[in-house]
Amino acid sequence: MPPILILTGFEPFRGERINPSWEIARGLDGEVIAGMQIKSVRVPVGCAKAARRITGAIVRYRPRAVIGLGEAGGRPAISLERIAINLADERGALSRTGDPGMTAVVRGGPDAYFSRLPLGRIIRELDRKDIPATVSLTAGAYACNALMYAALHNLRRKPAIPVGFIHLPYEARQAGRHRSLPSMPLATMETAVRVAIAVTARHAKT
Repeated sequence: MPPILILTGFEPFRGERINPSWEIARGLDGEVIAGMQIKSVRVPVGCAKAARRITGAIVRYRPRAVIGLGEAGGRPAISLERIAINLADERGALSRTGDPGMTAVVRGGPDAYFSRLPLGRIIRELDRKDIPATVSLTAGAYACNALMYAALHNLRRKPAIPVGFIHLPYEARQAGRHRSLPSMPLATMETAVRVAIAVTARHAKT
């Protein structure tokens, strides 16, 4: 059996009918890309819930790589996250009221972890395909950041395993609700994720 790459996607939230991260993840479930079999995991929205779900998946599937996907409405490009911080805004209070209300994703854990994905290589491949992409310095402090941090923390003693997170723009079907914000066709985002998986899988074997 090929080594497993866990690919996560979030459930819809904040009134949306879809979440492009899960639409892509579930579509790739079971495929073998660059020698790795994709195991897609649907993640509930919430810091603690997301951290528990990815921790359980890592224990269950013993992956050779982990890539999280999430929706970042308003961003115009594929965003490869560089840093996950040990802060959890569980209620989303910071974005709504300015009240930090922060807790730790992992009590006693380091302040931050850096992505282990080959970010530069992925960006170069996406540039070749004319897919807008950038490296982001903030995954926020909500569920996406919590998932990335928890995955990196749980695999901290296995530094050879690539772990990271990718934020996706709104999908084109969501544009009706967000007319002033950028969106991207699902097919384009899927191509970008396939590229990221293939580059990561090759990197994991070196």
